[in-house]
Amino acid sequence: MNAVSRDTLRPALVALAAAVGASVAGRLATDIGPWYEALSKPAWQPPDWLFGPVWTLIYALGVIAATLAWRHAPAAAARRHLLSAFAINLVLNVSWSVLFFSMERPDWALVGVCLLWLSIASLIFLVWPWSRLASLLLTPYLVWVGFAAFLNLTIVQLNAPFAGG
Repeated sequence: MNAVSRDTLRPALVALAAAVGASVAGRLATDIGPWYEALSKPAWQPPDWLFGPVWTLIYALGVIAATLAWRHAPAAAARRHLLSAFAINLVLNVSWSVLFFSMERPDWALVGVCLLWLSIASLIFLVWPWSRLASLLLTPYLVWVGFAAFLNLTIVQLNAPFAGG
């Protein structure tokens, strides 16, 4: 395998493994059970079956974006910074599912989704100088999480106060 292929394949495999890991962790934390079913939700909420395909697409775009950004980062320090930013983003992504579904705290998840949105915006700005395409590939993630934040806010408004946790 030549150096270009190895330099492309390794970051792609790492990004893919991280995305699959985050996806599995988020799915394990997401229980569409009686508590969730009992929540009042807005009429404009997408059907539950749509969330899986949307997240699959977002993760796929994220893997491509991370790989492009890694390949075009100017130095090892920039790649370490990039890796840290993506890791923080994935932790925030999974933590939203934990807060909302596992802990049954949409109010706390609202704070988490705002931090997640900020981390995506930060990623977009971070990778822009190295790969505009990578930034653009992250844009649907930003839009979807913005929509999810508004949905989360609406669910909080319709169901608060929340107890426990």
